[in-house]
Amino acid sequence: MGTLKTEPARGRADLLAKPVVEALESWPADGDTPVDDVLVAPIDPELADTAAFCEAYDVGLDVSANCVIVAGKRGGEARYAACLVLATTRADVNGVVRKMLDARKASFAPMDEAVELTGMEYGGITPIGLPADWPILVDARVAGTARVIIGSGVRHSKIELPGAALAGLPNAQVVEGLAR
Repeated sequence: MGTLKTEPARGRADLLAKPVVEALESWPADGDTPVDDVLVAPIDPELADTAAFCEAYDVGLDVSANCVIVAGKRGGEARYAACLVLATTRADVNGVVRKMLDARKASFAPMDEAVELTGMEYGGITPIGLPADWPILVDARVAGTARVIIGSGVRHSKIELPGAALAGLPNAQVVEGLAR
């Protein structure tokens, strides 16, 4: 895709955050997406932010997805979810996501908190390898993308995989209208 030079991710632990490596090691062999369809490519970490990345590597915003961590609160209890939306859209945090978290209030998790809880670098957070009890909300447009680019848990690489593979992640839910 674009000018990225991809290869199977499970053979390149040096390009992945530790939780991502662990998730790929336990990738279901009988799933719809073989683990070798999950590819990784090195990138310049200074170009990890979506707009800069897409421009530098000739990747369309319509095939690049952002993973944002949302924190919701209800009764003093924090609830977290990952939202995966195309770079051409924004997650409906105060509407759809808040309701799905059954929270009175929801907002993007603070950077330090998201990094600590995921074990991933800010700007590289990915739905692969997130805490097992977190829901992963995948916008239907992301799930319907033939191949999509997502973070790898670190800023110096990106993952390419079928959009449908994201719908098959543990705790993943495809949500119509997650993004506007």
